[in-house]
Amino acid sequence: MRITLVGSRHFGVTTMNTLRQHGVDIVRVVVHDGEDRLAAAAQAAGIDLVVQAHPKLVIASEIAPRTDLIVTAHSHARVTREALATAKLGGIGYHPSLLPRHRGIAAVEWTVKEGDPIAGGTIYHLADRMDAGAIAAQEWVFVKKGETARELWERALAPLGQKLLADVIYHAKTHGSLPATPQDEEFATKAPSLTDAKH
Repeated sequence: MRITLVGSRHFGVTTMNTLRQHGVDIVRVVVHDGEDRLAAAAQAAGIDLVVQAHPKLVIASEIAPRTDLIVTAHSHARVTREALATAKLGGIGYHPSLLPRHRGIAAVEWTVKEGDPIAGGTIYHLADRMDAGAIAAQEWVFVKKGETARELWERALAPLGQKLLADVIYHAKTHGSLPATPQDEEFATKAPSLTDAKH
C-alpha cells in the first residue's frame, strides 16, 4: 500500500507516525510550507518530501508515482481532480465532524458554538467540493459540558481521526477498495472560519 500523505502540523506528524506503525508505506509527504513540523518529521524519517507550488492546491505532479491512496491530514489545500486520478484508490481525508454537518475549516469550533451534545469524525473521499465526498467511515463521541474546541479536539477528535484512518486504510489494503456512502445534502451545514465570520 503506497501512500502519499498531504498535511501539516501536529496532526500530520501523528498521522504519519500512526500509519507507519501500521506497516503502511508512506512514499511521499506533501506540505504547503517547507518549514512545517511535518516537513521536518518526513525528512528525519527519510521520506521523499515535496512542497506544494501553490499553497491552496495539490497538483498531479506532486503525488508520488504509483501511489495507491492519497491521505490528507490537516491540509487546507484542495487536491485537484487530476491529482486524485493518479492514485489507484483516489484520496481520503479526516474531517472532525459528523459530515455532512459542519463542513468547513472550523468544524470543531462550530460543534462547540452550536452546543452540539455529540461530535464525531468522518473519513471521507476527497472530491471537487470541500468536505462533500462520500463517507468511508464515521464515529461519534460525546462533548463534555464546558469543553473548548481545542480540548474536544485533543481529548477525542484527533485520536478518533487516527483510529478511523488506520481502519479505512486497513480495509483498503485487505479489500483493494474503500467503503463509500454518499452524504445526505439535506443535513449539510457550513462551518466557516469564526475569525472571518466576525468581520
